[in-house]
Amino acid sequence: MSDLHVVLKLSDTEYVLSWQDVLHLESFTGATRVPGARPYVSGLIQIRGRVVPVVDLRARFGLPSAEPTLDSRVIVVQSGARTVGLLVDSAREVVNIAADALRPPPEVMAHESAGFVKAVAQLGKRLVMLVDVGRIIDEEQDHHGK
Repeated sequence: MSDLHVVLKLSDTEYVLSWQDVLHLESFTGATRVPGARPYVSGLIQIRGRVVPVVDLRARFGLPSAEPTLDSRVIVVQSGARTVGLLVDSAREVVNIAADALRPPPEVMAHESAGFVKAVAQLGKRLVMLVDVGRIIDEEQDHHGK
């Protein structure tokens, strides 16, 4: 049993999102800032007739900020009733990862990554980390008191 995953890049690290969480990918052309939003919220964008908040995954993961490039993408994800865009450095690959290839992250890493990484997998010589979309969105939800 294997599942499709979207590979995204932040800095020099590769992460994956389960294809089931992903609605679509969009180029990033900027977001409208929201006063009082958390520092990792880039703002709001309009995609296919919907207004969607954008979370800058670099900021969310505590990485240094970087200017968006032509490769920057917004991965529109859904968790429960919430739809959020995740701003990443690039996302242009889909891979199959067998369910039994996903391993729990080492304990020290699980603690350091604030629960954002729920598994790691070896893809040939590459190591990728499975991002917990619900965790990223839930913290977002708590901020707005929903």
